[in-house]
Amino acid sequence: MKHWKLYAAGAALVAGGFSGQASAEEENGEMLTASAHNGKTIVLAERQWPDRVARYTFDSGYHFDYPDAVRGIFVTGHIAGHPTRFDELIELVNETDLNSMVIDVKEDDGYITFEPEEGNDYLDVSQPMIGNPEEMMEKLEENEIYPIARIVVFKDSQLADAQPELSFMDNGSVWANPRGDKFVNPFLEEVWDYNLEVARMAAEMGFQEIQFDYVRFPEGFETRDEDLEYDTGNYTDRPEDDNISARVDSVSDFVEYAYDELQEYDVDVSVDIFGYTVTVENAPGIGQNFSRIAENVDIISSMPYPSHWQQGDFGFDEGHPDLYPYELMNRYSQAENEVMSNLEDPPTSRPWLQDFTASYLGSGNYLNYGKDEVEAQIQAIYDNEIYEFLLWNAGNRYSEGVDYLLGLDPEDLNQGELEEEAQEEYEEESEAPDEELDDEDEDWDVEEDEDLGDENNNE
Repeated sequence: MKHWKLYAAGAALVAGGFSGQASAEEENGEMLTASAHNGKTIVLAERQWPDRVARYTFDSGYHFDYPDAVRGIFVTGHIAGHPTRFDELIELVNETDLNSMVIDVKEDDGYITFEPEEGNDYLDVSQPMIGNPEEMMEKLEENEIYPIARIVVFKDSQLADAQPELSFMDNGSVWANPRGDKFVNPFLEEVWDYNLEVARMAAEMGFQEIQFDYVRFPEGFETRDEDLEYDTGNYTDRPEDDNISARVDSVSDFVEYAYDELQEYDVDVSVDIFGYTVTVENAPGIGQNFSRIAENVDIISSMPYPSHWQQGDFGFDEGHPDLYPYELMNRYSQAENEVMSNLEDPPTSRPWLQDFTASYLGSGNYLNYGKDEVEAQIQAIYDNEIYEFLLWNAGNRYSEGVDYLLGLDPEDLNQGELEEEAQEEYEEESEAPDEELDDEDEDWDVEEDEDLGDENNNE
């Protein structure tokens, strides 16, 4: 039997019990709200390394092979800890060509989704959503399901309330977005270390990959950065009109720092990122720069859900992009590939695909997403030599009957044949003269500021 143990963390939260519920919602930037913190305090302490952790030789005791290509689903902490529902998802993976799960370890409100051992510094911000993590990991190992730990980084109401000086203040109270979500400050290395310790715990549990989500400032921050009170940490020596580069630097530096710190665990590092970042050099408010983040991860997971765009984006003038799952994902993939081609050592692309219905868009602006719409998105990324993907559904209810391979041979993926063909095609295209896009691919102007609010999104 495998045994894992959690050790002294880089940040200690001393507080009473918390209440709350995981949410996959995002702010819409329409208004500001403020809420007072509850007086919890945080004490930072230097991490004490366990005797069994030798640098660069860490072994969790579990064995997982990297799949031919990751084809995964999102699983909340509550579902991972629910025997019946979790077994249903394991059955879904076993009966299809899915092979991976992205499981919440630190969820959207800032809770750790399992209870660490007594005395662990994160005990007070934990909830026993996953009652028996060891049993969960053993099930994943027995069923050869590749485990990825999702860690929500800078959206963290628990840490913001516990230590307001690590957050953003509005008239003496911790600022919250219209949904009541609070963010902590990406400028502060103290916040970086707090999340890195959670990543270390996940690696010690046996997760093979650490996926960081909400690696950004609150959406629309450029419209409120002068009004809120917050510490800029080591990013103070900037011209007054250069706030954008400071935000981009802090987010990019966190990713690089996290990647370096996790090397001793021999885990892959991935980051979720807004899809529209491939269309702009810098996302001005949130601080995401696709290329700079991509340079310091093993995998980059964009979120180009068709529902997240607006009519007119990528040339969709006749209707909302949600109505065109193949066409939207095809055009997005081409745009991403162009950005990736300019990187010296590009990471693996593994986009999130939409497996939910965006009825909030209103009648005539959305499709009921199911088998056909999911397969259309998969076909689009395959047509652009992108062979890994993740499916997002906030309730973990995934479409039935989906063909996830669509004729691809996993043996070809394992042997790298498709990647070699893609590289040859790319080199041939690079040597050919530039050609004009077909009419249907013209006018790819994309709005920078989007309303991405929806309960069925991870961003």
